[in-house]
Amino acid sequence: MAIINENYLKLKAGYLFPEISKRVKKYSEENPSKKIIRLGIGDVTLPLPSSIVKALKDASDEMSSSGGFKGYGPEQGYSFLLEAILENDFKARNVNFSTDEIFVSDGSKCDTGNIQEIFSLDSKIAVTDPVYPVYVDTNVMAGRTGNSGIDGRYENLIYLPCSKENGFEPDLPQERVDLIYLCYPNNPTGTTITKEKLKVWIDYAHKNKSIILYDAAYEAFIQDKNLPHSIFEVDGAKEVAMEFRSFSKTAGFTGTRCAFVVIPKELMGYTGTGEKISINQLWSRRHTTKFNGVSYPIQKAAAACYSIEGKKEVAANIEYYMSNASKIKTSLESFGYEVFGGENAPYIWLKTPKNLSSWEFFDKLLSEVQVVGTPGSGFGPSGEGYFRLSAFGSKENVIEAIEKIKNLKL
Repeated sequence: MAIINENYLKLKAGYLFPEISKRVKKYSEENPSKKIIRLGIGDVTLPLPSSIVKALKDASDEMSSSGGFKGYGPEQGYSFLLEAILENDFKARNVNFSTDEIFVSDGSKCDTGNIQEIFSLDSKIAVTDPVYPVYVDTNVMAGRTGNSGIDGRYENLIYLPCSKENGFEPDLPQERVDLIYLCYPNNPTGTTITKEKLKVWIDYAHKNKSIILYDAAYEAFIQDKNLPHSIFEVDGAKEVAMEFRSFSKTAGFTGTRCAFVVIPKELMGYTGTGEKISINQLWSRRHTTKFNGVSYPIQKAAAACYSIEGKKEVAANIEYYMSNASKIKTSLESFGYEVFGGENAPYIWLKTPKNLSSWEFFDKLLSEVQVVGTPGSGFGPSGEGYFRLSAFGSKENVIEAIEKIKNLKL
């Protein structure tokens, strides 16, 4: 008899985005003549920049010759990409690492979901609420939680509520925790964090021997020059934090898949008897055992993001999406909605009107004006009563969606 991992049965009915797809598919089948504008899932819409496509093609051509063919590559990443990452993302901000502190992967979703494997099942986990669902669900799958309660919270998880009442800035945990998931610019709220506030978290982690899992997948969208792009810009972070980065939204790699995680050599975990263990070495062992590396052409394409032309093209794409974000934010505010985010992130977080629940507002937008967003409750209990819109649509669709929402009857 094959016994299943019963922790999977503790998961809520369905992962957020498949549930959205299911409802949209049903509506579309029942209303085939209706045009649906999707501002829900954070998938990009602009094509890959031309210099990145050229690098991808050139690398593919290399693979067609015996001299240029690449088989299994280094699981951690090719040196040309690791060095480009170091030079442009960290040295440019006065942060120094060595190449063996960076691990290239096929996505931050995978990295943030898989990282929990190297930690004890007894670890106390703290998550901001609302939160990217992968952080919670993968810990449920691993068995670190009990069941989900009536309030939507899992037993044994420490939730740190974020709402307009606290400016979407979570308080420190009231108890000692082992792992802390932080995401800035935040998905889903689009809010940000200052160096001073990050220092508070870093000091907490030092005091409690905690580790911060810092998701910076949207750092390239930061417009405010005073905001940190990396947790490592703050003193003391190397001893208590790791950082996740992605090319997905920055350079349009949602379909080509490339990301990386930075794990400093100073970062330590502990055995049950208190012996220090290198987190970098643990992750290296896990990464090289379970992953064969990102393909050579994809890594060459990622490296092209750091070329002079690539930087210009990526910046233009980001400007395009942030222009969409500004349009959505200012328009919704003019319609009387309470709106957050949208200034340093490609997400707009709004309070649902007329005390509608998150899913009620989702269904209303879909059925009445054919606009798809993301219900806030799908990101956690504190997301109830909120709704996320993405700026990753085309400019034309964003303008059309705004006009449709303007005419929504409330």
